[in-house]
Amino acid sequence: MGKGFTPAARVSKFEKDVWSIFTPLAAETKAINLGQGYMNHPKGRLRLRNAIAASYSPEFNRQLDPETEILVTAGANEAMYATFAGYLDEGSEVICIEPFFDQYISNISMNGGKPVFVPLRAPERAKDSIISSHEWRLDIDELRSKVTDKTKMIVINTPHNPVGKVFDEEELLAIGKVAEENDLIILSDEVYDRLYYPPLQKFPRIATLGNLWERTLTVCSGGKSFAATGWRVGWLIGPEHLVKYSFAAQTRVVFSVNSPCQEAVAAGLETSLTQPIFQDQIAAYLKKREILAQVFDELELPYTVPEGAYYILVNTNKIDIPKDYSFPAELDARGGDFKTCYWLTKEIGVAAIPPSEFYSKDHWDLAKDFARFAFCKTDDVLEQAVERLRQLKPYIRK
Repeated sequence: MGKGFTPAARVSKFEKDVWSIFTPLAAETKAINLGQGYMNHPKGRLRLRNAIAASYSPEFNRQLDPETEILVTAGANEAMYATFAGYLDEGSEVICIEPFFDQYISNISMNGGKPVFVPLRAPERAKDSIISSHEWRLDIDELRSKVTDKTKMIVINTPHNPVGKVFDEEELLAIGKVAEENDLIILSDEVYDRLYYPPLQKFPRIATLGNLWERTLTVCSGGKSFAATGWRVGWLIGPEHLVKYSFAAQTRVVFSVNSPCQEAVAAGLETSLTQPIFQDQIAAYLKKREILAQVFDELELPYTVPEGAYYILVNTNKIDIPKDYSFPAELDARGGDFKTCYWLTKEIGVAAIPPSEFYSKDHWDLAKDFARFAFCKTDDVLEQAVERLRQLKPYIRK
């Protein structure tokens, strides 16, 4: 077993708990279970695991085993938390690509790990031009330079929040090569995997390339896939030798996931095998993206066109906020984009998220001229936002 595949000391000596023995046994044998209250299978309800296997086996170019290669989790965030808990010891390092989902950092640090950062960078022309999210690039040599003898894992996010970038196979293979050279686990956050846009015809997955399946855990989300994030149902897909330590941690964190929402997600996945649920969703989101993008075209504000997910990153450099505008003192210690987004929220009536929140402090400057707008709203709400955003016109520098 390589260094990167060694479980954390906190789980390495766990024996299977009594509930993980008798809950599944009672279900499998149809025994009358007088040993406990009403508990779910700790790996997830079988209907859902079977539905995940049916839906994702073609995506992964292999027949997934619902007993050993799929773990249902309390949302995608808990899937990642359980994986960090299962593999990180005190001082273990995890390389995160900026901008990152903010929960990564607390999940890593709460499990004794240390996040290490390497940024995606927008091209210079993003200041005054509409660009594709694919133009945000990762410097592989910079990524390689961040690896130390304490590095345990690389976290990637594709389709990316907030950039919308979908890493192509060449980029994924380059990241995978760094992982193979240093015997690292890859944790691939693919919660927006059902939301990618033309001209992409298929979503590239790092676990399907070369021999990278053996070192990759893929995180997916029922909440993101079916626009029901409050349901808190996610899952991990990966080889048994990796999944088992995430599972060992999960049984000590949440043990099992709520039944009604598992059944609902299973029904959705089953339906998607015969009906174009995800294709129709993509078409709907393309319309929503167009509704929101049109106002930035009118205002001549440059933005990043996302290949996936449901965010538009807008370059706000041309917005002139009144010099004497009063901001709360708490924003003085944050990135400059916080003040822009605060002003937009209070004076224009449209809230956006400052993406510096998704960068380490050393790299806040990379985000200072951007704001993240989400288009996962009803068309009516988006049209109202467009009307309000038109009020920006007097503040746009020509």
